[in-house]
Amino acid sequence: MSPLNWGYVGLRVKRSKQLCSLTLEPSRRCETQKKEEVMSVYVHPSAEVSSDASIGVGARIWHQAQVREGARIGSGCIIGKGAYIDRNVSVGANCKIQNGACVYHGATVENGVFIGPGALILNDKFPRAIDPKGCLKDDTGWTVCPVLLHEGSSVGGGAIVLPGVTVGHFALVAAGAVVAKDVPDFALVAGVPARIIGWVCACGHRLGQGVNDSTNCQYCNTEYRRTKLGLEIAHTCIEGRSCDSTR
Repeated sequence: MSPLNWGYVGLRVKRSKQLCSLTLEPSRRCETQKKEEVMSVYVHPSAEVSSDASIGVGARIWHQAQVREGARIGSGCIIGKGAYIDRNVSVGANCKIQNGACVYHGATVENGVFIGPGALILNDKFPRAIDPKGCLKDDTGWTVCPVLLHEGSSVGGGAIVLPGVTVGHFALVAAGAVVAKDVPDFALVAGVPARIIGWVCACGHRLGQGVNDSTNCQYCNTEYRRTKLGLEIAHTCIEGRSCDSTR
């Protein structure tokens, strides 16, 4: 069945639902819910989805969004109104790409990534419409500079991620920022150009000022330790289980 028809009749797939795909520790995965559910793909009639695109179960693609040929949209994703997903872009499971966001060719978006309204994920470091002879450039006249948005990262509304940049796991790019350099895991960056102004927990809350060798999130009690590259999770308290001093 062509993806273009999914908005009308739906694609119904029976499977075991994954509670989530985000991973806080390599040794721990989110539990799988035993109950089987019937999940459907929904494409709004005004959206334009290529028949050569791949859409995962449970995805929602809303008004006037465009998904180009070769694009891969993971299960459970939400593609907002007027969003643009360029050809061959890979989007992992459970991502939210908000209204008017543009994700261009060469980008890889891992699981659980948030891209805010009007955000731009770019791919051309030296943008020109014409060459020095005045001839219109085609696809062979420029080089794609890939962008990688790691699992759990967030790009705020109106932010711009420039070509060749990697945004780390669960990093947070503030609204309106222009990101010209790689962002470490769990870093909070803001401004033009974007600079590190703090650190954030995987739960989304900002960590306390002055992170030294280790720190704990005051909201979920996840413990972090500093590394040469930024922060990493040292210990996670799971809801419903006790967390004591014995690690």
